[in-house]
Amino acid sequence: MISSILGFMVGLTLGLTGAGGGILAVPALVLGVGLSMTTAAPIALIAVGLAALTGALDGLRRRMVRYKAALLMSVIGGVVSPFGVWLAQRLPEFWLMVLFSGVMFIVAARMFNQARRSQKSGQADTPTTPKACMISETTGKFIWNKTSTLTLGSIGAVSGLLTGLLGVGGGFIIVPMLKRFTNLKIHSIVATSLMVIALVSAVTVLNALTSSSALQHPATWPFVGFVVAGMIGGRIVAPKIPPTYIQIGFALLCALSACIVLFNALAPIAHF
Repeated sequence: MISSILGFMVGLTLGLTGAGGGILAVPALVLGVGLSMTTAAPIALIAVGLAALTGALDGLRRRMVRYKAALLMSVIGGVVSPFGVWLAQRLPEFWLMVLFSGVMFIVAARMFNQARRSQKSGQADTPTTPKACMISETTGKFIWNKTSTLTLGSIGAVSGLLTGLLGVGGGFIIVPMLKRFTNLKIHSIVATSLMVIALVSAVTVLNALTSSSALQHPATWPFVGFVVAGMIGGRIVAPKIPPTYIQIGFALLCALSACIVLFNALAPIAHF
């Protein structure tokens, strides 16, 4: 029952914000269900990967996914990710986690302030200033040029680097960066982020499905099933929620995730 409730909440969060699945799923399984980190990690990976795929397919059906941009970010992120892993093996884990939590606090503050300004001006999700990557008003697709290609490729590279470096999903970086550098609506940003997460995690998820002993745990499939169910629920209600509230929710999620990472970094020192 506990794993099912926690799974649904993780999936709902992922469906609404396009991020937070992996970094919330592992603590949920460790703290809520009592699993070890080594058992929880592959279960969380499978659940988040399958849920992201479900959300991405729904986004494609609704024509909200920018699939070319998602493919570009996924390919470049996949190429850069091993470099992040290489760096992670050479840098102190404590400072990596502190750095990540600091970045997440900054992202949370910027997203929250942006949402509050949009709410006060009554112009949420309708940027008027030109950005590096613009959607054409006539075709409804990205205007591809050197600037947009480099920008989206850079977003994929940063996402891949941090994924390899810190072992977290790319949604935390993709969502705010797409919001910053494109004129996509937040619902399209979330759907595109889910597509990237699904593509990047596909190989790893398949490997976990075929080789992980964690699949024998009785909490595994209820958790996975309810994460996917939560994702479906999130994708159903997302269009009915004002974009400003989704941005505020994303900001709060970033802050919560930063606190979780910082706690995990300080726990061994403080002997919590």
